[in-house]
Amino acid sequence: MRALNTKVFRDAARNAGQVAAVAAVIAVGVATFVTMRTSYHALVRSQAAYYTQYRFADVFANLRRAPDSLAARIVAIPGVSAIETRLVYSITLDVPGLPEPASGRLISLPTAFSSAVEPRLNRVYIRSGRAPHPGARNEVLASEAFAAANDLHPGDSIHGILNGRWTRFLIAGIAISPEYVYELQGAAFFPDNRRFGVFWMPRDSVAAAFGMTGAFNDLSLRLAPGANQEEVISRLDRILTRYGSPGAYGREDQLSHRFLSDEIRQDRVTGTVVPPIFLAIAAFLTHIVLTRLVARQRDAIATLKAFGYSNAAISTHYVLFALLPAGLGSAAGVALGAWGGHALSRLYSDFFRFPHLDYRLDPNIVAVGVVIALVSAVAGAWLAVSSILRLQPAEAMRPPTPPAFHTGILERTGIAAALPLTARFVIRNLARHPLKAGVTVIGISLAIAILLVGRYFYDSLSYLTHVQFAVVERQSATVTFPEIRSPSVVSSLANLPGVLRVEPFRFVPVRLRSGHRSYRTAIQGIPPSPRLHLLIDSNLRPVSLPPQGLVMNGTLARILRVRPGDRVTVEVLEGTRPVRSIRVAALVDELIGTNVYAQLPALHRMLGEAPAYSGAWLDADPVLSSSLYSRLKAMPLIDGVNIREAMIESFEKTIADSLLISVGILSVFAAVIAFSIVYNSVRIALSERSHELASLRVLGFTRREVAVILLGEHLFLSACAIPAGLAVGHLFCAALAKSLETELYRLPVVLSTRSYVYSLGIVAIATLFSTILVARGVWRLDLIQALKTRE
Repeated sequence: MRALNTKVFRDAARNAGQVAAVAAVIAVGVATFVTMRTSYHALVRSQAAYYTQYRFADVFANLRRAPDSLAARIVAIPGVSAIETRLVYSITLDVPGLPEPASGRLISLPTAFSSAVEPRLNRVYIRSGRAPHPGARNEVLASEAFAAANDLHPGDSIHGILNGRWTRFLIAGIAISPEYVYELQGAAFFPDNRRFGVFWMPRDSVAAAFGMTGAFNDLSLRLAPGANQEEVISRLDRILTRYGSPGAYGREDQLSHRFLSDEIRQDRVTGTVVPPIFLAIAAFLTHIVLTRLVARQRDAIATLKAFGYSNAAISTHYVLFALLPAGLGSAAGVALGAWGGHALSRLYSDFFRFPHLDYRLDPNIVAVGVVIALVSAVAGAWLAVSSILRLQPAEAMRPPTPPAFHTGILERTGIAAALPLTARFVIRNLARHPLKAGVTVIGISLAIAILLVGRYFYDSLSYLTHVQFAVVERQSATVTFPEIRSPSVVSSLANLPGVLRVEPFRFVPVRLRSGHRSYRTAIQGIPPSPRLHLLIDSNLRPVSLPPQGLVMNGTLARILRVRPGDRVTVEVLEGTRPVRSIRVAALVDELIGTNVYAQLPALHRMLGEAPAYSGAWLDADPVLSSSLYSRLKAMPLIDGVNIREAMIESFEKTIADSLLISVGILSVFAAVIAFSIVYNSVRIALSERSHELASLRVLGFTRREVAVILLGEHLFLSACAIPAGLAVGHLFCAALAKSLETELYRLPVVLSTRSYVYSLGIVAIATLFSTILVARGVWRLDLIQALKTRE
């Protein structure tokens, strides 16, 4: 076996380019697997530890006002182990250095809050500073994401409207909470940490400001092990209905938790789907390299068998040859994966606020990734060598049977006579070796496909943002009210400086039922002919809102299994709580949320109420935006302001920049795979056809003509691979989009022209570089060595 072991390294040295290419692909596959799986487990561990240590609640409810004495009745519900009643209000803020108004969520803390006296549930973790002093009327804890975005520190102060009164808030400390791991305002889907923050203040100060002494308007519950959550929520709703609660909901519907859980699920999907694609390509590449290497060493294998080497010994030799690049690639992949996992974890720290993100290089994950890589390489080697081993030594020592040549369709039709001689060589060789040509086409098409997958996430999220902020939402600002307002508020907003148009809207919390299926959402009442917030179809064309019935988001329609013309039961969760049966008039295609729409007049009739609004969309003159923002900051009837341009800016500074990092890593990995596939295809073609090409040189063909024959074949195959690669890439992206779909948002299957150009450009560059290397090989071709016979 010592001689065969020496031969392993000699073969590797002779085929250094192919070995390096296979090792690079395996390294990318292992690195992707280790990066994605370790970061996924880091999120899972961090979430579980944070939720447990800081007692994240299981059930949540908000209401108008209830006496503190009601807590005893609620905690007596079977299955409830702990309760936390609070005061929660929205406030408008004036942040230093920020021209637009910001919004805050003010949450009460126990009056004597300290490290020893904490909330029973949803505890806060103080990053820096201290807890507010008992009795201090204006001291708060500020959320870390908001403070970091606005460069605020303990001891700084900001101003805001506290129940209609202009108030100065002193930031005593910076804190985080498991309730706001992902910090979002209301129904927003992109974080805007500069313009939205969470604040915690002693309860007696909040109660005094809002006249809520001895009362609460928000509560959280912790359930006992084995408790029936649906039964607890049902009993809780029966108690809270009279106090204005729109209905309790479980942790799975809590906004921060849903986004974090969706991210964890998507990490699990991408960590399960993408690495096997890379490793499968590595196995494919290993198989191609070894199949052609074994074919060239047919006589050497026969000689080894004739000298008494067993099939097992020879198989082991080629398996060891496959394990060499697999081992090198696995070692590099583990190191690269550890670096990528740390980088991705740091990226997560910008979005998800944990006391500590528990990242570890899990040995089990490393072992699984390495084993998959080695098994892939061994499988490729075994498939390659098994056919040769079945031959007897005498048969294997003979050269392969020459292919049978016959007149082709080009000759029979006379087309061949019109083609240059080099073109005839190219076409005839491809026709005589269709399997090899097909394998090359498959390899190059996979390279194009994997490059498209690397670009897909950026394209889809960019498209989602464009649709949401350029097509659907055309308002300059969205204002929301702390409670339902009369139509007079529209006149007040219309008189603000720079306001060109006001369109009011109404949000009504409801539970929709269709058969045994139900879903908790809100009906959005909008004007009959909106211009600032459009409903669109799949072609981005506006959809008219019918005067009767509901217009439903397509995702929600699939959840409830309803179609246009079907009726759904609408249980209103506020006011007198009427129950109505309403027809679904139409469906709309939306990428965000599970929304339901109705014309404002129809919604008011359904509720049996006079016209009233939850908020309004404003179209404003940009020239007067500063004056408008100053007025909005001081208006007590507003509890939240979202600036459209600010949301776009926030997306570009947070999600887009961070996504560019992860997409960039994936694109580099894909480019490595693409180059490896293309280089191997050309390099192997040269080594296989060196005898033929040398014969042409002896017959008088120039180096240039010989190179054109070889490279012309590859360029032709590359051209054939382009449509196949684009189609396969689109299928990969569609499968990813389907697997990553959630109720909160859907990533569309969108690939930009830039991505197509990028993918084809990378393959073109790899082809050009490979061409240069192969052209050098043709130029240096040793005619005597190549023309030696094997007899």
